[in-house]
Amino acid sequence: MAFLKNKKYLYLSGAIALLFIFWFAFGSESSEAPAIYTAPERGTFEVNVTTTGELQAKNSTSIRGPEGIREFRIYSVPIQRLIPEGTVVEKGDFVAELDRSEISSNLQDAQLELEEAESQYESAQLDSTLNLSQARDNLINLEYAVEEAQIAVEQSQYESPAVQRQVQIEYERAQRELSQARKNYKTQVRQAEVNLREIETDLKQEQREVQRIREVMEKFTIYAPENGMVIYKRNRDGTKVTEGSSISAWDPVVAELPDFSVMNSETYVNEVDIQNIRSGQRADIGLDAMPEKQLTGRVTSVANIGEQRPNSDSKVFRVTIEINEADTTLRPAMTTSNTINVSKLQDVLYVPLETIHTVDSLNFVFKRDGLNVTMQQVVLGLMNDNDVVIREGISLDDELFLSTPADTSGIPKTYLPAEVREQYDEEELKSDPLEDTKELTPDEENPETEERPIEQSGPDSSAGRSSQ
Repeated sequence: MAFLKNKKYLYLSGAIALLFIFWFAFGSESSEAPAIYTAPERGTFEVNVTTTGELQAKNSTSIRGPEGIREFRIYSVPIQRLIPEGTVVEKGDFVAELDRSEISSNLQDAQLELEEAESQYESAQLDSTLNLSQARDNLINLEYAVEEAQIAVEQSQYESPAVQRQVQIEYERAQRELSQARKNYKTQVRQAEVNLREIETDLKQEQREVQRIREVMEKFTIYAPENGMVIYKRNRDGTKVTEGSSISAWDPVVAELPDFSVMNSETYVNEVDIQNIRSGQRADIGLDAMPEKQLTGRVTSVANIGEQRPNSDSKVFRVTIEINEADTTLRPAMTTSNTINVSKLQDVLYVPLETIHTVDSLNFVFKRDGLNVTMQQVVLGLMNDNDVVIREGISLDDELFLSTPADTSGIPKTYLPAEVREQYDEEELKSDPLEDTKELTPDEENPETEERPIEQSGPDSSAGRSSQ
């Protein structure tokens, strides 16, 4: 009896062992991952565009080099000396020294031309003096000749009529020559005056040229126009004007004296996200140098034309964000992290982006229906980096697959009614996701009170992508 009982336990133990062996051999090697579910959430949905920027003063005083150097065929000037960036200066303090070699050459040429003009003027004076002196001597001689002819006329009264007539003719000829010589002398005087005036005009022009060059040369030493902190000028390619670089004759700015009372964050948004950016939108601003400091701002300008930034293949658009707070610790060129609040929707249903699947340009979710799975068509709204608003198709109690089920064959599809789809298609054609965006008033800039709901966009909405 005991033997039979032990045999019974032996069979039972063997059966259990076989079950474990079968499970380890077949069950544990299954590669099918367990399904992960999520549920929709209802609440406030925000769409943001994240960018990095750089602090700049909204207003600043430019420290400029000499103006008008293009008149002397100088189009760029190297900087010989420049005080360090960040130096605090007072009005009239030295800032920079420019290279004078090219304009010194122009000065030498102008001085040579001035000396030549002075020589010409002096020579013209001597010539006119000599010519007029000879003309005056000729007038005196002609006056004597008239007087002699008059005496001959008086003495000829006792001569024959023919002699008297001949003497009279000589007297009249002498008078005509004297009269003509006097007219010619006046003409010669006027000619000499005109000639001297022309030469004198050229002389004064050369004198002014030399004077202008000297005045411009004095401005090659640059002084601070106001009190402030010197910040080097930044070129279009992002580089700064430093000692050894050149300034342009069209924009001779060497540095700037920023006004720290109002600061801007200059940032660049890619061409995908720029369609969602409007003036007046709020922004949350962080400082990389001071992570504990949080600031707020407002978009004040959005560029209409894109540009190619260095080391970047995509086009970006410049966006200016004015910082609301005045802080003495803010300095130009500080790096900022900007989160532009594109839109904010209250009490909406949203799900993770991973739950959305597109089939034939229609959007579906895999929904758990008891032990079964169905593909439910949905209508999408705004989306951000992680989630998307669901306008139609599911409820708060549904369970959704975060990934595609292992076997999708035979899963039924549930479509929305035709009239619902047509309604949303018409709304999508008419709606502009940012049409209600407007310039914010000071009260609306308060993040605790601002609520600016906007029209929800269709499935192609791309708001919320990060821009670097």
